[in-house]
Amino acid sequence: MAKTYKGLYPQVYSFENLYASWRAARLGKRNRVAVSSFEYDLEENLLTLERELREQTYQPGRYTNFYIYDPKQRLVSAAPFRDRVVHHALCNVLEPIWEARFIATNYACRVGKGTHKALDQAHRWVKQYQYAFHGDVVKYFPSIDLEILRRLLAKKIADKQVMSLMECILQSGADISRDESPQVCFAGDDLFALSRPRGLPIGNLTSQLWANIYLHELDQFVKQKLGCVAYLRYMDDFVLFTNDKKELHSWRESIRDFLASQLRLVLRSNSHFELLRLSH
Repeated sequence: MAKTYKGLYPQVYSFENLYASWRAARLGKRNRVAVSSFEYDLEENLLTLERELREQTYQPGRYTNFYIYDPKQRLVSAAPFRDRVVHHALCNVLEPIWEARFIATNYACRVGKGTHKALDQAHRWVKQYQYAFHGDVVKYFPSIDLEILRRLLAKKIADKQVMSLMECILQSGADISRDESPQVCFAGDDLFALSRPRGLPIGNLTSQLWANIYLHELDQFVKQKLGCVAYLRYMDDFVLFTNDKKELHSWRESIRDFLASQLRLVLRSNSHFELLRLSH
């Protein structure tokens, strides 16, 4: 039976964790008014957060929403600074649980990973393999199904108070990006399927971790079920390498079916990078 974790909640609201979380949340932002205001009465603000979390009276504030272009248009949602402290405090406790389970070639939002390491690995495999499939998910963050995400989180977290805090954060950002997600009906859907809660706000540290946990299911499928040795992922962008072109086509269709049936996600199909014949 898979191990589950209990008794985590006191670690989340401990003053030591909140203090460390404040230090992490303020990095690169100390000149901002909200950060300076929180720091002006730091001890009292941290003690207030500690009390609210301990007594489970904590409620997130309102997001500030705006668009960025990088180069695709994305809706970013900025949480109030005190909420970002809580996000760090929660992730400090949750992240080690999944970090030990993530595959080595998951380069998304992890210490010692990142885009440069992902590109280095990709370049090494380009020299070894003839073919590659590069895929990504259509509107990934807005499309994440919250019911499925809750189920994935509950597989490891048996602490009701931690689950309650996660639910509180999920509810605060639910449907912010609903208009950004594609309207898709999957096999077996009923008339109410399109109203399923979905979407994580881009900008939250918790969103980054939960989005990584969500596609850990894809990592396991590709490695264990498809048996792909040369596979890497950076959030919703992933690449598979092989010397067998027919195998690559089969993998692509299997991944498309898995994303749709298990995670309610749509594999992008119009990229000219989808199937590559690698030159050496």
